[in-house]
Amino acid sequence: MQTSRTAAVDLYWIPLGAGGHSVRFNGRVFEAIEAARGHRARCDLYHSALVVELDGDRYTIEIAPSPDADEAGRGVVATGAVGSRYLGWWRLFRYEVRCWRGGSIPDLGEAVGAPRRLTSDSRVSRRMLDLAPTVPTPVWGRDELDAGEMWNSNSVIAWLIATAGLPTDLLRPPPGGRAPGWFTGLEAARRGGAYARERAA
Repeated sequence: MQTSRTAAVDLYWIPLGAGGHSVRFNGRVFEAIEAARGHRARCDLYHSALVVELDGDRYTIEIAPSPDADEAGRGVVATGAVGSRYLGWWRLFRYEVRCWRGGSIPDLGEAVGAPRRLTSDSRVSRRMLDLAPTVPTPVWGRDELDAGEMWNSNSVIAWLIATAGLPTDLLRPPPGGRAPGWFTGLEAARRGGAYARERAA
């Protein structure tokens, strides 16, 4: 393993809707429905993000709505449709995968607990950055991969971590929390990125 003080991959757990009342409310409604269906207690919902350091540069990896056409300015490496593939042409129904050199994640300061250091191996950090543009892009909010959960931001982060060869067995959101879509990303990684893209096409 090639460790370096300037190489790292850190995982952050951010409360769903941090800084946005609408997203927080919708998340609570979703979780209330899911908890009732599963006959379980409600959980706090989290979405995940990665910060990668390599050769003195810092990259933020996250998934977010597409606000405007300046994708290069936000480090966008892939896009996908939200809700319906037929609506993906309209920016309001499009999400983007960002691997942003020197970028920021608006809600990173709201992350719960310290970031989880996944590796300090420079080869893995580079592999993570190389993989970002190849992430599968099924429709957000649907289970096009028949994995049992919808595809969302957690799916992308889980896919990246697993496909980069990092262990995922012990990665969990904070106590009392849940990360919908995480398993779907792991399942897509297990099947292989090419297979996931084929199913989503």
